[in-house]
Amino acid sequence: MNTSLITRPLAALGATVLGALAGMGRLTLFALSTLRHMVTPPFYTREFMQALLHIGYLSLPVVGLTAFFTGGALALQIYSGGSRFSAEAVVPQIVAIGMVRELGPVLVGLMIAARVTASVAAEIATMKVTEQIDALVTLSTHPMKYLTVPRVLAGLLTVPLLVGIGDIIGIYGGWLVSTQSLGFNAATYLQNTVNFLEPIDVISSLAKGAVFGFIATVMGCYYGMQSERGAQGVGSATKSSVVAAAVLILAANFLLTQAFFAI
Repeated sequence: MNTSLITRPLAALGATVLGALAGMGRLTLFALSTLRHMVTPPFYTREFMQALLHIGYLSLPVVGLTAFFTGGALALQIYSGGSRFSAEAVVPQIVAIGMVRELGPVLVGLMIAARVTASVAAEIATMKVTEQIDALVTLSTHPMKYLTVPRVLAGLLTVPLLVGIGDIIGIYGGWLVSTQSLGFNAATYLQNTVNFLEPIDVISSLAKGAVFGFIATVMGCYYGMQSERGAQGVGSATKSSVVAAAVLILAANFLLTQAFFAI
């Protein structure tokens, strides 16, 4: 019997697993190095302020629109499903908990991955292709401190704020649809929302926002730094960064939900 028929698939599988583990190791070291550089000087304030503007303020429109329409659609779906069991009155409570605990943080995280991660990866990868990163090293400027730390720190600070704003807009979208189309009393709807939410719901939402912001920005910086030369390398780095950020955000959401709300 030809043993190569058995060993070749196993070798290919082993190489794939080892490559994946090596990639995870490099990513972990990159993230840890980013955290270390975050607390040691020098700090590039101008780059940080630009990152705040790009990641935070300029993301508000897409976050607001996404949250608003999601909240409105959620209210319609809950009302439609609840009507089968004469439970239409639970719309305010379910919209609130659904937006604050899950949909708000996850949707904002995915929007940041689509908008910010892709932009950061493409920008840094282009800088690598055009040898601007090499120029930074020549000028005794650490690329991670100048490019990665300001963006990651901005993501840590602004994405929780975006999540909070998204939660509010999503609840408002559900309130608007419920009061204008489903016959709910406006004051009663808001009172039920406030009474149902607990501090742990808000805390978990903001904590998820911080983690998702860290993941989104680190993925963009990491894949940008690892980009190969040429336009194809830039495109590949951008695509890989968004896919990795989205998958890690969803995985982190499951782990954080389990940590906060496991019974």
